[in-house]
Amino acid sequence: MPRLLLHLALLLLLSHGFPAIESQQQLFREYIGAEGVNVKFSDVPINSSVEFHFILSFAIDYTDSSRPTPTNGIFKPYWDTQNLALSQVSSIKNKHPNVRVAMSLGGDTIGEHNQFVFFQPKTPKTWLHNAIDSITDIVQAYNLDGIDIDYEHFMPGADPDTFADCIGKLIMYLKGKKIIRFASIAPFDEDVAQRHYIALWNKYGHLIDYVNFQFYSYDKGTDKKKFLQFFDEQSRNYRGGKVLASFGTDNSGGLKMAGGFLEACDQLRREKKLHGIFIWSADDSKKAKFRAEIESQTFLAAPSSIE
Repeated sequence: MPRLLLHLALLLLLSHGFPAIESQQQLFREYIGAEGVNVKFSDVPINSSVEFHFILSFAIDYTDSSRPTPTNGIFKPYWDTQNLALSQVSSIKNKHPNVRVAMSLGGDTIGEHNQFVFFQPKTPKTWLHNAIDSITDIVQAYNLDGIDIDYEHFMPGADPDTFADCIGKLIMYLKGKKIIRFASIAPFDEDVAQRHYIALWNKYGHLIDYVNFQFYSYDKGTDKKKFLQFFDEQSRNYRGGKVLASFGTDNSGGLKMAGGFLEACDQLRREKKLHGIFIWSADDSKKAKFRAEIESQTFLAAPSSIE
């Protein structure tokens, strides 16, 4: 279809929703490729009894110059494309039928000086047109299954309604044209970010399959009781959504494995609240030989509770 007609096709989709992906397997997701440590898909242990999503981190609508600047929705891969190339995507999916691969949009920073990545469309219509074109190209080039939304900074002019409409219509088009199978969002505990993501959820939540809430954004030393309180709070904010439990294997906060993360997940599972687990990130887990990934997947694959 000619690109000039994309926005017309989008209008035809505005009144339609799309069903979420359903699986009998428990869901495990992992971000990968953001930190330049030469981690490969094949390095990460994969349990055949879970549904496993790798999330490439990140595709960003910025230039790759020494002083990155916004490109108004023209995305390009910024993950480790040498070790996580198309051939590696095809290889891991062929070897493990339970594996899906997505890419995350945005992220926290870019470049050697860790410059913040902002959501800042020049005009929403142009941003959406560019985003549809560039993301479609990347998804098809890499044989990806889905996208994740992880913008963490917002320019003053990029108000919550603008963010909701740009991202919501992007997901709507990509799903409607069967370019992607699933979409997720990655909100975190910060007032400005929450206003943007909750606005998106309230208007387009029926199109979002998973909520990758960054529970590691909470303070270090979070205990099991506080984690469960935070989980219930975010489940109310994203009511009806599949909010995933999460932790970081870096130096971030939240509830860690050693503090009882899987015990908390076991309680959520008994209460029928556990929709899956995700980890930030494979890059950080490499040095510990992916012990957290092995333990998390073993827990998800096991029918019994932790004693």
